[in-house]
Amino acid sequence: MNQGIIHSFPPIVDENCRILILGTMPGEESLRQQQYYAHKRNLFWKILSEVLNEPFTLDYEERKQMLLRHRIALWDVCHNCVRKGSLDSDIKLEVPNKIDALIEKHPSIQTIAFNGKKAEALYKKHFDRLEHLLYLSLPSTSPANASISMNRKLAAWSRLASL
Repeated sequence: MNQGIIHSFPPIVDENCRILILGTMPGEESLRQQQYYAHKRNLFWKILSEVLNEPFTLDYEERKQMLLRHRIALWDVCHNCVRKGSLDSDIKLEVPNKIDALIEKHPSIQTIAFNGKKAEALYKKHFDRLEHLLYLSLPSTSPANASISMNRKLAAWSRLASL
């Protein structure tokens, strides 16, 4: 394996999912822990717990089950890429995941929600938008996106509760 190439995780998905949340690529802490959004300052799990009216937990298995209970799938646009550190802006030579195949295999998915502008830009680079899907651009939950307050992020992400 070439130094610097990092790989994403398998999707969290089942046959009931209606929403697919797409990030870019796990950061260093997530890769170390082998968990989506493992960095303690990433707001993803706190925001989703609030939006879904679920108790916040640190247990990763419970977090995954919370998503599936609410018919939410989770994956990243990138299958692998070259990146030093955790910044999305440093992603290079990315190879996309087979998102089109996932959507075809899970026809219940009606919405794709992007966790940040870079996830949306990478999706647009590698995939055409499908007419039958709703696309939502949501602010990144990353600690690097500190210019947007937690309350503004929460307000934007709350759109998921009505889908």
